[in-house]
Amino acid sequence: MMDIHQILKKLPHRYPILLVDRVIALEKGKSIKALKNVTINEPFFQGHFPYRPVMPGVLMLEALAQAAALLAFDALGTGPSEDLVYYFAGIDNARFKRPVEPGDQLMLDVEMVRMKAGIFKFNGSASVDGTLAVQAELTCAVRPVAASD
Repeated sequence: MMDIHQILKKLPHRYPILLVDRVIALEKGKSIKALKNVTINEPFFQGHFPYRPVMPGVLMLEALAQAAALLAFDALGTGPSEDLVYYFAGIDNARFKRPVEPGDQLMLDVEMVRMKAGIFKFNGSASVDGTLAVQAELTCAVRPVAASD
C-alpha cells in the first residue's frame, strides 16, 4: 500500500533511524500494518551485541511509533513539515517476548485507540513469523515547532 518512496514523503525520519520499510495495509483513522526488514547492516548491531546481534527493544518501540505516525498523519490528512513535530509522549505496558535478529522481518501492527487535540493513543505489537516480539501502548503528540529567537 505504501512503498519506501511514499514513506519518505510521509515521515521526517531518515537513515539510520527510519525503521519502516513498507506499509502493507492502512485503514484510515483505525489501523496500520507495516514491516521492517532487519539486516545485519543495521549500525546498532555493531555494538548490540557483537557476539549475538539483537535489535534493541527501544528501536522496536520506535518502529511501532513510526508506523503510528504514518497512521496519525493519514488520519489528519497531513504530513511532516517545518511547523509541526510528531513526538513520542509515552510508553505503557511494554513487553518484550522474543529477540529480533538479523534476517527477521518485523511485522508492525498498530491500532489507533484515541485521537484528541493532537494527542494520539495507540495499541501496538510487532511479530516475527507470527510470533509476538513486542507489545505496548503508545502515546504520541503532534505539536507546533517553537520559534527560535
